[in-house]
Amino acid sequence: MEEKAFQDYYPDEYAHCFGCGRLNKDGLHLKSYWDGEESVCRYTPPSQFTGGVPHNLYGGMIASLMDCHSAATASAAKQREEGLSPEGKPLSRYVTASLKVDFLKPTPMNTELELRAVIKEMKERKTIISVTLTAGELVCARGEVVLVQLPASKVS
Repeated sequence: MEEKAFQDYYPDEYAHCFGCGRLNKDGLHLKSYWDGEESVCRYTPPSQFTGGVPHNLYGGMIASLMDCHSAATASAAKQREEGLSPEGKPLSRYVTASLKVDFLKPTPMNTELELRAVIKEMKERKTIISVTLTAGELVCARGEVVLVQLPASKVS
């Protein structure tokens, strides 16, 4: 049986995101998993997301990938911190308060991209995540995402 991704545990009402919503038929369907203390997401972008320079990924897509992967990581980290299992309680939902991306190198198309996120700070409802996007051995972008947990009444 295949391991379920963080995004698979979002409640249905919050599972329509373009980037990671399992219920968005036209979405990207990003999947994030734990790899030790980091989270990892692998994604190969389709050709329609090319940027102004041929054969390179559009910068807005890079930001979207970082945004969705980081939000899922914050949700999973909060649940792990609380000692809860995703099977017992749906993941809480985080939204982005701030997203900073440093574009370091052009990101090539037609290659699997890897996003890795690390929790820098976690408070009651606010989480700060550091995220890196690589293509093979090439570090293409780094970012920092500030996320805020939606109130419980919005998730249940």
